[in-house]
Amino acid sequence: MRICPAQPNDLAKLLAFRQEAAAWLSRLGTDQWQRPYPADKLLATIEAGEVFMVRDGDVTAATITLTSKAEEGLWTADELREPALFINKLTVARTHAGRNLGGRLLDWAGDRGFRAGAQWLRLDAWTTNTGLQAYYLRNGFQHVRTVRQGTAVNGGPRVSGWLAQRATGSTTHGFTEETAAPERVA
Repeated sequence: MRICPAQPNDLAKLLAFRQEAAAWLSRLGTDQWQRPYPADKLLATIEAGEVFMVRDGDVTAATITLTSKAEEGLWTADELREPALFINKLTVARTHAGRNLGGRLLDWAGDRGFRAGAQWLRLDAWTTNTGLQAYYLRNGFQHVRTVRQGTAVNGGPRVSGWLAQRATGSTTHGFTEETAAPERVA
């Protein structure tokens, strides 16, 4: 499998991924991702080079957004002074579930963060999705705190404020890398 930057023509696929994930999450009993994500905001992250796709042949198997920009209102000023990369919208196609693709993407992100000079790989997860929180804990993240105040990127109250982080580090993730070297964050 190879990892490469998403392109603007991947927008429809990424939106479909989110809808597929929302339907699966709903069957699991969580309301995560039930509100549509604004296509213009997603396109802006693609154009900024922050969205990556895992391709298995011609099939898109997974996606991850990795950015040096923290969502406003989540991390303290002291934390924001520490070099970090932030994970968003990690999604694995149901056709590729159960293969540790998400864990490998987290390792890839941690390795990319390490090469960029980041100390931390950080994320904010759904506050009510305890299964997702446990997944991140199993993958080496430590819970920092839960933030419930504020407004979500796609409107309404904040629902993704379970904050966690893990140190970056050089790792072997097994993907064929088709991305440019990361920009330094430190």
